[in-house]
Amino acid sequence: MRWGLPVLFVLLSGCATQQTSVTANAQAANAPAGPEADLQQRARIRLELAASYFQADRMDVAAEEVGQVLAMTPNNADAHSLQGLIYMRNQDWLRADASLQKAISLRPQDGDLQHNYGWLQCQRKLFADAQQWFDKAMTQPGYRGAPKTLLAKGLCYHQDGRLDLAQKSLFEAYEMDAANPVVAYHLSNVMVLRGETKRAQFYIRRLNNSAQANAESLWLGIKVERAMQDQVAMRQLAEQLQKRFPDSRQWMAYERGAFNE
Repeated sequence: MRWGLPVLFVLLSGCATQQTSVTANAQAANAPAGPEADLQQRARIRLELAASYFQADRMDVAAEEVGQVLAMTPNNADAHSLQGLIYMRNQDWLRADASLQKAISLRPQDGDLQHNYGWLQCQRKLFADAQQWFDKAMTQPGYRGAPKTLLAKGLCYHQDGRLDLAQKSLFEAYEMDAANPVVAYHLSNVMVLRGETKRAQFYIRRLNNSAQANAESLWLGIKVERAMQDQVAMRQLAEQLQKRFPDSRQWMAYERGAFNE
């Protein structure tokens, strides 16, 4: 995962997708419909197929499959939600908005759908609206996505320039899901931007000492250790960055000494 732009939406909120291959799904979806064929079952299979294509970044095929699902089941909230995410990926904001609103109208108490709609508003820079939808999602009974939504709130506050609230949301997300590297990275980054480098050092060191470190976290760690004047730790992280990610833009920036880019 590239931590600068984490995936923060819920792909399918209502239907429990199975880990089946695209090929198997395609064969099942295209099988002849006998008298016993169930419309909802075929729609579900096609929706799983569409989700697989979406995850593979094949938006054109995913959109075609979703269209077929909606032709079979026009009031399928998950299909409208996935259609909205496809439009969002293509930055077609108005159609994404319409599709996600349709999904919410069909399942108005679904926190996952509300979270997705909030993330759309954040991408459109409608920050106040985004935070309202995130908060609404977290009030839904039984909602299990609080850490993800707190992360989204933090990133949205960051984009809005409200670093104090960004740090608060990210810290709450970290308390709920300390093993999440995306949360740890962005919490550390916001702390650095707020001048709390010593605090950031704790969180980014913990991340970089784990198996989940990547080029972005190592580069942030290097900049933190440089600010704290720990040359030994800085060199150790630079060695990891060169060894593991020699072609990364972060290593190229290190070689140029471009610590403030």
